[in-house]
Amino acid sequence: MNDALTGTLSRLRQLLPTGADWQAAKRAPRRDLLAGATVAIVALPLALAFGETSGLGAEAGIVTAVIAGAVAAIFGGSNLQVSGPTGAMTVVLVPVIHEFGASGVFLVGMLAGLVLIAMSFAGLGKYVKYLPMPVIEGFTAGIAVVIALQQVPAMLGVPAGEAERVWAVAGEAFFDYLSDPGLAAPAVAIGVAALMLSGARWKPGVPFSLVGVAVATMLGTWWVPGLDTLGAIPAGLPAPSFAFVDVGAIGALLPAILAVAALAALESLLSATVADGMSVNEQHDPERELFGQGLANIAVPVFGGIPATAAIARTAVNVRAGASSKLAALTHSVALLLIVLVASSLVSKIPLAALAGVLLATTIRMVEVGSLWALARSTRGDAAVLTLTFTITVVFDLVAAVVVGLGVAIVIALRSVSKSASVEQVPLEPGDHSAEEHELLSEHIVAYRLDGPLFFAAAHQFLLELTEVADVRVLILRMSRISAIDATGAKVLGDVIAKLENRGIVVLISGISQGHDDVLEALGAGSHLRQNGRVFADTPSAIEYAKRIVLVSSG
Repeated sequence: MNDALTGTLSRLRQLLPTGADWQAAKRAPRRDLLAGATVAIVALPLALAFGETSGLGAEAGIVTAVIAGAVAAIFGGSNLQVSGPTGAMTVVLVPVIHEFGASGVFLVGMLAGLVLIAMSFAGLGKYVKYLPMPVIEGFTAGIAVVIALQQVPAMLGVPAGEAERVWAVAGEAFFDYLSDPGLAAPAVAIGVAALMLSGARWKPGVPFSLVGVAVATMLGTWWVPGLDTLGAIPAGLPAPSFAFVDVGAIGALLPAILAVAALAALESLLSATVADGMSVNEQHDPERELFGQGLANIAVPVFGGIPATAAIARTAVNVRAGASSKLAALTHSVALLLIVLVASSLVSKIPLAALAGVLLATTIRMVEVGSLWALARSTRGDAAVLTLTFTITVVFDLVAAVVVGLGVAIVIALRSVSKSASVEQVPLEPGDHSAEEHELLSEHIVAYRLDGPLFFAAAHQFLLELTEVADVRVLILRMSRISAIDATGAKVLGDVIAKLENRGIVVLISGISQGHDDVLEALGAGSHLRQNGRVFADTPSAIEYAKRIVLVSSG
């Protein structure tokens, strides 16, 4: 008991933040502050929209962005990650609020946070690094397209429709625009995006997104009336409360709890991975990231917020704006809090088209065309996984895209590995016997060398090849070059041995390693060979035994 408690406390100390986490903030605090302010401007309309979409209202989105953004920034494992409400999360939450109300959403968020903390203690976060590059690149490019499609209504100055899929919303907005076209909104969006993209090449340190939004706001206020703006936003944060806790609903909410936890883990870790790739010398800690996201999701429901996760849109803006430490993400939360407290009237005048332009520029810079092209040309398998992951991300959702992309990548990898497995007949060495004896032995003894993995994807290949052996008296299976063996491989090998022995062929095994032999023994594959002394440490010993069988039976 004491050992378990000591281990838990030691693990907790590893996950908690230290002073070293904030050393990077001393390098360029001004740049981090500007990056945080930039992200806050971008995050504000997203928070409002996602709060409304969840069914709990815009205030819930703001609360989530402020609380989750701050907690995850302090306790998370990435210097660049920005957390808050996301569109993918609302898909899980809408059915919950319809059936269980706001209290169900709050309970789901808090318990999902506990699941994330358990995952961090179990060390599950590190396994995301095994996601293949085509999956990550396809996911990233797909998210960029999704974000861009989300901006189409605001870019065109038309209301967003109620379609479930983002591409359908974009299509509806396009046809609505054609019925009453206007130039103001598209001009503002394209102008802001162009200013950001060109300005980043000219003077990378200048926050051109803030400049663009400010200019667009002035134009919309004084010279271009009629642009859709954010409108009124709620002021202040609600008082903390635990009144939502209902233990009796946990069983019914368990699927939603696990779905939210899985989505938060997947989206946060993938976002952190993408952020590392967009920056220089950055490497997130996946276990601490899960821990931080878990704490954030426990804290948010207390203030009436919805489940949160890190998001590539906000994180990408943060990185592109020059962030280099946690100070930027924390500044984003503080800036949002100040906005809802003292500057709601000013923020209400920001044109939606200007913010759409900010995100449009962000998505363009998210996509690494050179990397995508290189992957598409590398192998047909990589190209297929890349295309599939990208397509499903855009058409359906990111979780399905990663699951399907990873599944296809695994199948392709297994197919490739299985092809590396082989079985090859090898000649017997002449040894110390006459030419006549060697000819006799060659007619009645055959040796096969098994190379590579003997597992479920390749095992039946051995069954087909070995059972076609011509009439011989002794067959030696040389197994020193087998790299891996699983239960299926052991079972198939046992079947091969049984079929050969049924034909009167004596089977010998040589050179099998202890670990592989343990698998065979556990499944009872060829156990009688050990009992009869037909398993040998090396091939020469097996050949000598085979010689005695043949020579004695022939003499």
